[in-house]
Amino acid sequence: MPGIAAGDTRRHALGLEYDGGGFVGWQSQGGERAVQSELEAALSRVADEPVAVVAAGRTDAGVHAAGQVVHFDVHCERTHYGWLRGANSNLPDDIAVTWVRGVTGEFHARYSATARHYRYLVCERRSRPVLARRHAAWSYRELDVERMQQAADTLLGEHDFSAFRGAHCQAHSPVRTLHELRVAREDGWISIDVTANAFLYHMVRNLVGTLLMVGQGEADTAWPARVLAGRDRRRAGPTAPAAGLTLMGAEYPQRFGLPPVVSPRLPHAL
Repeated sequence: MPGIAAGDTRRHALGLEYDGGGFVGWQSQGGERAVQSELEAALSRVADEPVAVVAAGRTDAGVHAAGQVVHFDVHCERTHYGWLRGANSNLPDDIAVTWVRGVTGEFHARYSATARHYRYLVCERRSRPVLARRHAAWSYRELDVERMQQAADTLLGEHDFSAFRGAHCQAHSPVRTLHELRVAREDGWISIDVTANAFLYHMVRNLVGTLLMVGQGEADTAWPARVLAGRDRRRAGPTAPAAGLTLMGAEYPQRFGLPPVVSPRLPHAL
């Protein structure tokens, strides 16, 4: 296909799905297997030029994505289907591009996002799960979902979330706005849906670890709010395992014309 005028570039956005179990995380790290590295290599082959990508969120090792959003700039011209099919032909079977759109230069996958959605899954049964072991945490004890929801409701809104901030967090401010923290049970599975304008390092997994202590009867429903007010990470619950966490998607202003965030059924449906 014809190229673009010399010096010009075009920006594209894409949706990405991946199983994080075999990666050190999203971000490229010194030759280790990272989602970013695999995607950049695949897109570079399609573009026949080096391609760098920027993501809505940097997921950790073992964390999955059903709706990661990425942008990249290229000089070449391809159809949206050409990008999708070409990228997927060059990606390993634990990563797939789900859609591609052309966007204006003002779009930024990270900074243009107005909210991110995560879901955490817990398998609730006596025996440990095998088929879903890479996609869910496990609780052999029955959890009190109502108590967990009562505790979750006290954490909504704009707060200093230092108590739920990982030790290696590099964010300039610990203040975030938590829009949703919803706990539900279905057929022996506990889902915890979390939405915020942005997240601190390990924030979701630390929130989940704290709520699990409430659900297991080890803390009262007012305890998470006291932990939040104290701003001391040492007083919160443990960091929940990475395997249970999935980035469901990111929200953007309508003017960018990106697909809406969806909530697909995750592998526990197997």
